[in-house]
Amino acid sequence: MAACGGDGRGSCFLPSSRWALLLSAVLLWGGAARARVHHLVLKNDVRQKVHLNTFGFFKDGSMMVNVRNLSVDRNHLVGFTLDRTRNDGFSTYLDEKLDYCILNRTSHDVSIKILLVNFTDYSVKIKPKVETPQLPKIVFANWTAHLGATPVKGSPAEEQPLQDTETKQATPKMVTATQVAAEESHPFQNITGGLSFQFLFSISESQEGLYSLYFHKCVNKNALSELFSLDIEIQEKNPGSYLSAGEIPLPKLYVSMALFFFLSGVVWVHLLRKRRADVFKIHWLMAALPFTKSLSLVFHAIDYHYISTQGFPIEGWAVVYYITHLLKGALLFITIALIGTGWAFVKHILSDKDKKIFMIVIPLQVLANVAYIIIESTEEGTTEYSLWKEILFLVDLLCCGAILFPVVWSIRHLQEASATDGKAAINLAKLKLFRHYYVMVVCYIYFTRIIAIFIRFAVPFQWKWLYQVLDEMATLVFFILTGYKFRPASDNPYLQLSQDDEDDLDMEAV
Repeated sequence: MAACGGDGRGSCFLPSSRWALLLSAVLLWGGAARARVHHLVLKNDVRQKVHLNTFGFFKDGSMMVNVRNLSVDRNHLVGFTLDRTRNDGFSTYLDEKLDYCILNRTSHDVSIKILLVNFTDYSVKIKPKVETPQLPKIVFANWTAHLGATPVKGSPAEEQPLQDTETKQATPKMVTATQVAAEESHPFQNITGGLSFQFLFSISESQEGLYSLYFHKCVNKNALSELFSLDIEIQEKNPGSYLSAGEIPLPKLYVSMALFFFLSGVVWVHLLRKRRADVFKIHWLMAALPFTKSLSLVFHAIDYHYISTQGFPIEGWAVVYYITHLLKGALLFITIALIGTGWAFVKHILSDKDKKIFMIVIPLQVLANVAYIIIESTEEGTTEYSLWKEILFLVDLLCCGAILFPVVWSIRHLQEASATDGKAAINLAKLKLFRHYYVMVVCYIYFTRIIAIFIRFAVPFQWKWLYQVLDEMATLVFFILTGYKFRPASDNPYLQLSQDDEDDLDMEAV
C-alpha cells in the first residue's frame, strides 16, 4: 500500500501505473462488453442447467434465438425452457427436487414452455402442445440471415422462406387444426458440427413479464459423454429499445443523479473555500468523491444509451465508465476508512492497526471492482459469470465489514480517553459523533447491500429501476450526512483539539 502523508495532510493512493495495469488486465479478461444482442459459445460444458438469459418484455417486444452447433450425446434428454415470472430471481419451478429434470414434466404449467430436442425424428417438440394465452406462441422460421448465420445448401432452413411472425401471431384464429398438429414438431438441421434451429416469439399485452431462457441436459446413465457444446445467439428487444423493461428509465435516471452529486460537490467546495482555516486534506479527498461519482454515473448513462439504441455499448465509453467506477469505489472506501480512523482530525499518523486495515480493504475493494467489471462484460450463461458473481458478493461484504473496524477502535479509544483525562466534555462530544458515524455507515451498508436487493427481487419486473433509485439516493444521503457531520467549522467537536492534545500526539509520533 502506498504510504500516507505523515503530517496528516497527505493522501493515500496506489500509484497510477498499478491502476493502469490492473484495468488493462481486466479489460483483456472481459472481452466484449455486455450487450442485448448476445452471442454465447460453450465448449465441453458439464452443467445440466444453464441460465442463458433473463429479459423483461413489454407489449410488442420480441426475442429471436438462433441455436447453432449443439453437440451432445443423443442418449441425453436435451431441451430449452422459457419461463415467465412477474419479478426477478424467482423461477416457477424452483421447488422441484434436485434430481428432477424439468424436461420430464408431464403436468401443464401455464408459466413454462418446453422445447424438447427429439433425436429420433430430428425435430424440436413444444410442450405443452396446447397454446396458452399466458405465454407467447413460439414460431420456428428461417431468419438466420438476421444474425449472420449461413444456411447449409439443401437444408430445410435454406428451402424454407422467412416467415412473417408478427402476421402469424396476430391471426391465430385462422390456423386450422391440421396446421396446429403439424406445428407441434419442427425439424432441425443436422449438419456437421452439431444441430441447428431457430425460433422467435413476440409479446402481446396479456403476456408482458420477465422471461428467462434456460438450456437443460438430463443425464442418462447409458450416455457415453456428459459434455456438450453450444453456440447460441439471442436478440431481445422492446419497442424502441434493446433494454429490458426495468432498465429503460436508467439512462435518464443516471444523468439526473449525476447532476445531484455534481451540485453537492460544488456546494462542498464552496464551503471549503469559505472555511479555509479549518480545512484538512481529507476534506479535499471528500470533495473529490461526489465529482468522481457524478462522472461515473454520466458514463454509465452513455453506456446504457448506446445499448438501448443499438443493442451493444461503444467500447470506448464502456472503458471510461469502468475506469471511473474503479476510482469511485476505491475512493469511497478509502475516505470512509480514513474518517473512521480519525486521521488528520484526532491524530496525524496512522497506527499499525489502521495500516493493516488499509492493506486489507484496498486489495479487497480492487478485487470487488474487478469482479463487477468481469460480470458486466461476460455473458450470463458462462461458468465465469456465476463464479465472479459469488466472489463479488463475498468480497463486497468483507470490505463493508472491514471498514467498520477503524470506527469501532476510535469509539473505544474515545471512551477510554473520556474516563481517564480531564477533557471529558470534548472527548464525549467526539464519542457521540463517532457513534453517529458508525450508525450511518452501518445503515448505508445494510440498505445498499441487503434491503435494496430484496426490493429488486420483490417489485414487478417493470419497476426494477427502483432498486437503482434507492441505491443512488442512499449514497447521496450518506455523502450529505457525512459532509455535515465532519464539515470544517470551529464549533465542530470533531475538530476541537487543544494544544495539549497536539503536544501529546507529537510525542507519540516521535
